[in-house]
Amino acid sequence: MGAKDWMLVYAGGEVRPILRAVPTLDRDATRALVARLYPDASIVDLGDGDLGGNANPTGGEVYAGCFPGLTIVCTPDAGLDHPSTLDRRFRAEARGRTLYLHAMHSVVDWFAYAVWAPDGELRRSLSLSPESGILENVGAPLAFEAPYWAGERAVDPADSGYPLPFHPLELAEDALRALFGFTYEGSWLDDDPEPEEIVLAGFAVRSAHG
Repeated sequence: MGAKDWMLVYAGGEVRPILRAVPTLDRDATRALVARLYPDASIVDLGDGDLGGNANPTGGEVYAGCFPGLTIVCTPDAGLDHPSTLDRRFRAEARGRTLYLHAMHSVVDWFAYAVWAPDGELRRSLSLSPESGILENVGAPLAFEAPYWAGERAVDPADSGYPLPFHPLELAEDALRALFGFTYEGSWLDDDPEPEEIVLAGFAVRSAHG
């Protein structure tokens, strides 16, 4: 099936310990959040999902969760070739928190991520795939990227025709660990958060005009 996600994470501090604690979903706050982000849509409950199985919802669906100190929104609107163009309404929702965007699709070996500081300034945005090359590269690379740009995570010599110096999906998994403390298909540690334990509320986001 491969790894796919498109998510936004709003955090007032470190994400990993919050996920490790398996926080309780605030359902009322979550529904209000989705209504704010999609003010012109009809919001229909779909039932619960989780961060493991619903991080890549299809068009017209959103899986989200409001927790103490942390908000997660899984939406196709985060699956951007140019993460810096994330719609203003999603950025405005940060309200003094750090905003992370993480998106990847293993079928096309594409990965994108971005980080906005609590003051709203874009600190880092990167997007790349073998077909399109580097689509966006804004700001200074974060520490977890360093081994990739230094050639320490180079593609297998047998894959000499690969057009990038490393595989974006490997960087994507390292980004998940560095930013959120877990991976989907990367190496697993015994004390990692379990994405399947993080309950998200699902919603169909439909045009209010039919």
